[in-house]
Order: sequence, then structure tokens, then C-alpha cells
Amino acid sequence: MYQELLKKERTLAVIGLGYVGLPIALAFSKKIRVIGFDISAPRVELMKKGIDPSNELDAQAFEGCDIQFTANPEELRAASFYVVAVPTPVDQHRVPDLTPLVKASETLSRVLKAGDYVVYESTVYPGCTEEDCLPILEKGSGLQLGRDFKLGYSPERINPGDTVHTLANVVKVASGSDPEAAEEIALTYELVVEAGVHRAPSIKVAEAAKIIENTQRDLNIALMNELSKIFDKIGINTYDVLEAAGTKWNFLKFQPGLVGGHCIGVDPYYLTYKSMELGYTPQIILSGRRVNDAMAAYVARRTVQFLLASGANSRDARVLVMGATFKENVSDIRNSKVADVVHTLQEFQLTVDVVDPHADAEEVRHEYGFDLKPAIEGPYDAVILAVSHSEYLNRDEAWFQRFVKPDGIVVDIKGLYRGMIHTLRYWSL
Repeated sequence: MYQELLKKERTLAVIGLGYVGLPIALAFSKKIRVIGFDISAPRVELMKKGIDPSNELDAQAFEGCDIQFTANPEELRAASFYVVAVPTPVDQHRVPDLTPLVKASETLSRVLKAGDYVVYESTVYPGCTEEDCLPILEKGSGLQLGRDFKLGYSPERINPGDTVHTLANVVKVASGSDPEAAEEIALTYELVVEAGVHRAPSIKVAEAAKIIENTQRDLNIALMNELSKIFDKIGINTYDVLEAAGTKWNFLKFQPGLVGGHCIGVDPYYLTYKSMELGYTPQIILSGRRVNDAMAAYVARRTVQFLLASGANSRDARVLVMGATFKENVSDIRNSKVADVVHTLQEFQLTVDVVDPHADAEEVRHEYGFDLKPAIEGPYDAVILAVSHSEYLNRDEAWFQRFVKPDGIVVDIKGLYRGMIHTLRYWSL
């Protein structure tokens, strides 16, 4: 398979062209022939024009690519090596929602041929590829794994907004349904991953490796969030403590904050779901999730407490929230915990304005029910720095004083302005 792809005798297809799938498709298309498939025809039309709907890649990324973009599943028949990179969210009850994965598998089952390869990149619980996806492929195609086609799993490691840790320079993990599949899949990925490919001994190991990467980060951030609550009661700044502790060579430099997005705030629930299905209720993982999920409400309540302490009337008070996306310098608002901050403040009858230089106002309104302000309109009783976009860097107290009342407060979730605010009241996690 690898040699035939290299000679362009066969074609690779990527199913799902979001923040993970599109960079993969474009990277491969500079080496081999690629079909990029997405169910959204408007998104496909943008990509045909060299526009990334996720606003992660510039027009140059589309240059010199041997790629065909399509929303027609029938055109997938021309491919032989399929990479599935669709979202794997959780529902309102925090239960894994495999709908995108199931539908992608059903689509593939109708075009799968003898000799084909299918590799999943979507984050799932260990066992999902073989126990949930494989039966769909076999039933819909009438083919049998091993005898007719090969299966693999290679977890994505794309970090939105990160121009340093890219697809090319981050080691990839790959696995296959048998040794031959594993090696062919690894060789294929080595076409675009300069850092190399780690061969995992099984598909389940590769799935588990991905799920614990984000679970580990989630737990470490939960510890920082819990520490920030303790240090707040003691009356010391968490970031000052972390700076001091960070002088030790083996101290892990995590920080407190809002944990949203479609990875760290979601992936642990896939692991806990599988664990509970097998009869074990995780203690530490779920505890960390509870701590992190509660941080938005904690920030909002502390802001209200500061306002009440200054004598402000909640019905008259105005609060500015800076940032609405799930992390800095991206336009992605999925599972943004900033929305939880806004909604909690609104429950206290506060007037809340939200600004964000990256988020799409229509998407925010549709997803969360509030509007983005085109510009900052003071005066405000409080301002909350929720997302450390580059546009908010290098701001001084004089900048805040233009739109924050003299007795107002700067709530700095990210600790960005530590040591810079002296006249206005200041609080951070």
C-alpha cells in the first residue's frame, strides 16, 4: 500500500476536514494524491478556494497540493487508504457521542473495497475502533477484516493555534490490525511526520495513549485550580507560588484556568465511560473533572463577591469579559467555559459585555445565546481577562483605567497582568 501511494497508483482520502483533518490532508497532498471529504458543502467550497474554514491555515498551505475536495461520498470510491478525522464530542450528560464516528464509518462501509486500509484518528476510548467501528465497516461492505481489508488507529496530536508543535515535528503514534498493517500505516505517516512514528503494539494501546495524554493534563490543571482556591483563602497569589516552586528542576509547570475545548475538557469522559462500563468507577479522574468544570462558576461568583464588597448594585453593575474562544489565538468556541462565566454572571442580574478579536459573533450567538460587542464600551465595574489572546498582551493599567471605574476590579484568570495593576483592584486565580 505504501509504495503504491508513493507512486500515486493509489489515493489517500481524509474524512472530516476540520482543525485535524485539513492539515493532515494538505500535508499528504504534497507527497501523494489525496481526496479531502467533508459533509459540509459550504466548507468544501471554501477549501476549493484555498480558504480554511477553521481559520488555522493560510492560503499558502493550499499551494502545491494534489488534492480533490468533495462533499460527495461517491467520490471516495477512488481512494484505497482512508483516514477518519471526525469530531468525538460528549452529549449534555457527558456521555460519548459517537454519532459523527458512526456516520463516517457507515459512509466508508459503502465504498470500501478489497485491499483497502482504514485508519481512525478521532479520540476514542480503548476498544472503540475494533468494537464499535469495525462491525459497521464489515456489515456495510460485506468484507472481512484481515481477509479483505486492514484497520488501524493513529491518534491526532494537532494543537490549534500552535505554530511550534505541528504535524511534521511531533512524534506520531500508529497501530494496525496486524503487523503488516501497522508497518504500512507507520510508513505512510512517515511521509509527513518528520519527527518519526512510534509503532504501538495494538490498536487499543494507541487509543489508550491518546486518551491519557489529555486526561493527565486535565488532572494537573485540576490540581492547580484547587490550589488556587486554597491560596486565595490564604491571601497569596497562585502564580507567585508557581513561579517559586518552578525553580525546582522536576516541578511540572501547569497553571490554573478554565478547561474547555474539545480535547482536555472532553476526552477524560471517554475513558471514564469505558471504565464504568467495565465495572470500575474512576475516583481521581472524575474528581479532576468536577474541579475543572466548576471553575467558571467559581470565577463568576468571586467577581460578584468583589462587586458586592465595593457596594455595587448587581442590577446596575456592568462587567466586561475579554475573550470567548476556548483558548488563546484561535476562533474555535466549542465547549468554551467562558460562556459558563458569562451565564453565571447573568444569573446575578449583571450586565455583561463580551469582546473577542477571533471569535465569530454569529457562531457565539447561535451556540451560547449572547452577543459579542464590536468594541469595548465602558465604564465597567469589573473586567475579566478570560482568554489571553495576543491582542491583550502588553496592556498596562492606564489602558484599563480608560474603561474601568476607579473602584473597579480587574479579574485576571490567566495571571497576565500580575504586578502591573496597582491603583485598580486586582485578583487572579
